[in-house]
This record gives sequence, structure tokens and C-alpha cells, in this order.
Amino acid sequence: MGIFSLSYLIGTQSKLSDEESQTFLKEFQKVVEGIDAIGIFEHNASVALPMFIPGFGLAWGSFAAWSTGVAFEALVTTTPALAKIPPLALLYLSPFGVMELVAYSIGMSRSLLLILVIIRKKPLKSEIRNTAIEIGIVLALLLAGGFIEYSMIQHFGSSVITPKS
Repeated sequence: MGIFSLSYLIGTQSKLSDEESQTFLKEFQKVVEGIDAIGIFEHNASVALPMFIPGFGLAWGSFAAWSTGVAFEALVTTTPALAKIPPLALLYLSPFGVMELVAYSIGMSRSLLLILVIIRKKPLKSEIRNTAIEIGIVLALLLAGGFIEYSMIQHFGSSVITPKS
């Protein structure tokens, strides 16, 4: 959780020009247009599952966190009211943010544990079973989180991601 949070915070410190932020948000709007709870789940699962790859998952998770922080900074650049929200508040105070943070942290942790088992040349059999169980937990968290996030988008609307002209 600490590595993900730190990487996210580093991403929020990226300084983007108004043009870069607007371009990013226009592309983001195209991607999320018409997305539903299953689409959110599929996207988050496609980010989370590579985090289980031994060794690589830790780097991938850090990159995903950093790029999410950059996305938040793009939102802040185009929506000044968001500047009053501490960046970590989105992760720690929204129900889906906490679920995603826990899910990604499980994947990153398992990546580290698997690489340590491989380096120490210990049997992988029990680790594979544990990994499968954790993948199931992560997918369940992300599925529930996708429905919660979609519900919140439906309830509150998407005015936050509409860039200023």
C-alpha cells in the first residue's frame, strides 16, 4: 500500500500544461464514454492482473499508481476546485478507491513474495494455490468496486471530468 500510495503521490506532483491536461482528458472521455460497471471492472482487472507477475508486478503497479496520479493532476489542472482535495483522499476516502488500493496492493505484494520464493528456490506449489486465491479476492474486490464506482458516477454525474474550454 505504501509503495502504491507513494508512486501515486509522485504522479500528482507532475506539472502538466493546460494543453497536455486538456488533451489527456479528451482522450480519457473517449475511453470512458458509455462505460458501465463491467467495463470499469474489466479495465481495473487488466491493470491488476499483471501485478501478480513475479518481480514485474511491483514495477507495473508502481507505474499504474504513478500514471493515476498524473491523471489526477490533469483533472486538477482543468478543474481548479479539485485542488482543494488532497490527492490521497480519492484513494483512502472513496469506497471504490479503498477496494482498488487493497486489490492492487495484494497483487504487488504477491509479485514480491513470488520472486522471493523463486530466488530462494523454494517449491512453488503452495504459492500457486495462494496466488490463485488472492487473484479471486482481487477480482471480487474489483468487481464490487466497479459497481460502486459506476453507481457513484451515475449518482453524481461526470461533471468533474469535463475540461474547461
